[in-house]
Amino acid sequence: MSRRIAVAGAGMAAARFAQQYRAHGGDAEVVLYGAEPRGPYNRVLLADVLTGRHDPEAIALPHGAGTIVRGGCEVVGLDPVERRLRLSGGESAGYDELVLATGANPVLPPLRGLYEPDGQKGGLKEGVHAFRTLADCARLAEDAAGAERAVVIGGGVLGVSAARALAALGLPVEIVHQAPYLIERHLDERAGNALRGHLAALGVETYPGNRARALRGGARVTGVELAGGYLLDADLVVLACGVRPRTGLAAAAGITVRKGVVVDDRLAASAPGVYAIGDCAEHRGTVHGLAGPAWEQADLLAARLAGAGGDVRYTGSRPMTRLTAGVLEYAAFGEVGEDIPGTDVLRLVDPTRGSYKKLVLRGDRLVGGILLGDLAAAGDLARAYERDDPLPEDPLDLLTSTR
Repeated sequence: MSRRIAVAGAGMAAARFAQQYRAHGGDAEVVLYGAEPRGPYNRVLLADVLTGRHDPEAIALPHGAGTIVRGGCEVVGLDPVERRLRLSGGESAGYDELVLATGANPVLPPLRGLYEPDGQKGGLKEGVHAFRTLADCARLAEDAAGAERAVVIGGGVLGVSAARALAALGLPVEIVHQAPYLIERHLDERAGNALRGHLAALGVETYPGNRARALRGGARVTGVELAGGYLLDADLVVLACGVRPRTGLAAAAGITVRKGVVVDDRLAASAPGVYAIGDCAEHRGTVHGLAGPAWEQADLLAARLAGAGGDVRYTGSRPMTRLTAGVLEYAAFGEVGEDIPGTDVLRLVDPTRGSYKKLVLRGDRLVGGILLGDLAAAGDLARAYERDDPLPEDPLDLLTSTR
């Protein structure tokens, strides 16, 4: 029997691994087991599917010739000693190597009135949506067609993308965000406030520094109650409160889990023959939760298991967060604080055009940056940051690049 590599998950990291494994000449049988009925697709583009810019087929991802994709067949149990999987349909399957690419689940906030009033189905109240899968996207699009006002709870990357998409569908949209400004994990306060202005121009009102505490309504949501008592009318609510790594499969099998499935520099988990990549993996205490690092991990592991990687090891990623959607565009990477020891800050602000550019420098190296409203320099900056290249004598040249 030929060697078999099983992949628990059929998302972006899984597809990238399978594609790159074949590209490196790997000849084992590769099987992707996914909970969703569809094959792998680009989750980053879900907001564009919601607006109709892309149809679902257009965001499908390649996964390498000969790769077997078993949709609707989730791995629900794992025996790392016998190297066997238990599948959702009741059957079992063996493996020689196992790649955990189980991704992450959306975090559901502890709101009163979040679930159906009778509690029998255990589902979210009508009009309330998570936004993580194509099925979520289809339900949200159908509901949005008859809605009058929308509230997005959470102003991170996903929340801003969802709000922009709903506004493009013609809905008045409001964002409730607990932090003092939008996308606080990647932007600074000035950039967050500038982004708020861009959203306002699209018809999106933002309430930073506010916490939602309850949803109003009976069978269907009618409003969002804030902690201060203020009520936002809404018949459509999107939950964008972050994600949590899916680690239950690994934990139940006795594999070491902290925030994510703990892996070493070979991306190996604590059980022999088991690896983890993407949103479920924790490397050196970090769970990235972004597409770029997931693909870097997939590339490295694919090369190793195909016998083409030598002793190459994963030492971490330096990702860039990016959104490009018409007039709303930003890119951010690295450390962007104002008081990082040993650093200098270079900033260009153009209120007329609504652009904001910031570089954080340590000597002649780039340690972080933000671009908002003008991404012409994003490519050059990303390369300089990822490679840790020395900067030009005048770093201002990077910010004024027109390429």
